[in-house]
Amino acid sequence: MPDSTGYKSIALDIAHKIVSGEFAVGSKISGRSLLASQYHVSPETIRKAIGLLKDENIVLVSQGKEIEVVSDRLAHEYIHRNEYLKSVYSLKQDLQQLLLQKLEVDKKFEALISEIINASDRLQNLKPYHPIEIKVDKQSHAVGKTIANLQFWQHTGATIVALRRGTEVSISPGPHVILRADDVLVVVGDWQVQERTERFLNGA
Repeated sequence: MPDSTGYKSIALDIAHKIVSGEFAVGSKISGRSLLASQYHVSPETIRKAIGLLKDENIVLVSQGKEIEVVSDRLAHEYIHRNEYLKSVYSLKQDLQQLLLQKLEVDKKFEALISEIINASDRLQNLKPYHPIEIKVDKQSHAVGKTIANLQFWQHTGATIVALRRGTEVSISPGPHVILRADDVLVVVGDWQVQERTERFLNGA
């Protein structure tokens, strides 16, 4: 269920549209079901938002549930009294967009790993495989060393298929990549690969 900030933020957003002229004085705003679809909330949340604007005499709601814009001046005053809510709504919208982008990136990441596994003759023998993510601790002896210097595969039997560093992802990092604290290695190997790699990197 949406919280109170949700419908108040939507009311503020509609007030902004009235002031900007997108919803002109005297015009009719689309029905609640269409508004609910636009804002991705329930009709009840829209009803509460319109109710706030009605109480402020910004809109008029007829018996037939038609919503008419009656005052852009009062809408302007309403915005000034409640402007802080705009940032809450905007941040929520931004967060939802980022989460969608993250899901898309994760899908592409998984697809790339699958392609690497399928294209590698050596990794064919590891199927069924399960990519494992292992973070390099700040105290790890591997920090500041290259993958080659560590003789990573020789010590762990693990193949590094990707490296996450902050928001960046490197697919099949080469032997000369220097590991840093908090790097996340995505590795594949046999059923003991996680234990061996954790122990080698972090002494776990």
